[in-house]
Amino acid sequence: MLTPDLPIAIYMESSFGSPFGKMGYGMLRFSRNPIAAIIDSTKAGKKAGEVMPKTPRPDCPIVATSSDAAALGAKAIVLGCAPSGGLIPEDWYPALDQAVEAGLSIVNGLHQRLNERYRNLKPGQWIWDIRQEPPGIGVGKGRARELTAQRILLVGTDMANGKMTTGLLMLEEARRRKIKTNFLATGQIGIAICGSGVPLDAIKLDYACGAIEKGVLELADCDLLIIEGQGSLLHPGSTATLPLLRGSCPTAMILNHRADRVTLRDFPWLKIPPLSEVAALYETLASTCGSFPAAKVTGIALNTAEMSDDEALAAIARFEDETGLPTTDCVRFGAEKLIDSLPL
Repeated sequence: MLTPDLPIAIYMESSFGSPFGKMGYGMLRFSRNPIAAIIDSTKAGKKAGEVMPKTPRPDCPIVATSSDAAALGAKAIVLGCAPSGGLIPEDWYPALDQAVEAGLSIVNGLHQRLNERYRNLKPGQWIWDIRQEPPGIGVGKGRARELTAQRILLVGTDMANGKMTTGLLMLEEARRRKIKTNFLATGQIGIAICGSGVPLDAIKLDYACGAIEKGVLELADCDLLIIEGQGSLLHPGSTATLPLLRGSCPTAMILNHRADRVTLRDFPWLKIPPLSEVAALYETLASTCGSFPAAKVTGIALNTAEMSDDEALAAIARFEDETGLPTTDCVRFGAEKLIDSLPL
C-alpha cells in the first residue's frame, strides 16, 4: 500500500484553501511521502504557498489533472477533500477514472469503497479504502486499564479543532525527548499519515469500544501512547468520544479548543461552556464516578489559526488563567508544555 517513499499527489479539486480540505492539509503537514503536486484545476499553475501562505510545503505545484501529477512523478493520489457526509461526489468519478487509467493508485478516506469500482488494476496498482471495519474485533472489556503505558487521549470542545494535529506534534516532541512513544490513529487522515490505525467511524457501534481497545493493546509496548481523539461530547451528532474513553481507559487527557469560538461551528445556538467545566465533564465520564481509573485533563491545546501572534499569546494567557492548566498552540509554539504536563 502507501509506503513512505512513494510520491503522491493530493486531489483537492475546487477545494484547496477551503475549510473542506482537512485530509489534504494533514498530508501536507505530516506525511513522510514526497508530494509531487496538488490537483485543483481552479488554481492550476500556482504554488501552494500562493493560495495558503502558511502551508508547510509552499513550493508544491498545483496542477489541473492526475495526468499532470503523474508527469511530475506521482504514483498515487490521496483524496484530500471531505464533502458533506463523507461521500464521493458524482463529478469526481471522471477524474478518478483518469487517474486509474494513468496507472495511479488511490488512497480513499471517504465512506464509499472504490475497490468495487476499480477491479481491473495494473500490476503494482492498488486502491486503499481506509474506512473499512478491521477483522477480529469484538466487544470491549476494559482491558486497557491494566496496561503500564501512560495513555493520553485527545478530547475537544468541537469536531475539527485540531486533535490529530496536537497528538502528532506531541508524538514528535515526546520522541525528541527519547520517550518511547506510540500513536493510535483513529480517523482517515491520521491512518493515511501513519499507515495504520482504527477507522472508528467505519465500525459498528457494538464493537467500537472493542476496536479501540484492540488498537491500544497492539501498541502498548511503549511508555507513552497518544490516542487520536474524534468528535466531542458537546456535539449533538458525535458518537465517537465515549468509545474512545472506554476503549483506551486513558490515564490523562488533553483538551483541544478553537480559541476564537464561543459556540460550536455548525450549531451557533450551542454555547461552549467554560473550559474548566468541559474538562470536569470529560474527567467525570472517564472515571464514571470512580468505576474506571481516574484521568485528569492535564493541559489545553488551543487552535489559534485565525489569530495574530499577539492575539494567540493573549488567548493562551487567558485560558491558562481561567483553567489553571498549561495552555499552548502546538503549531505555533510547540508541544513542550503539554508533554511537561503529563504524569510520566
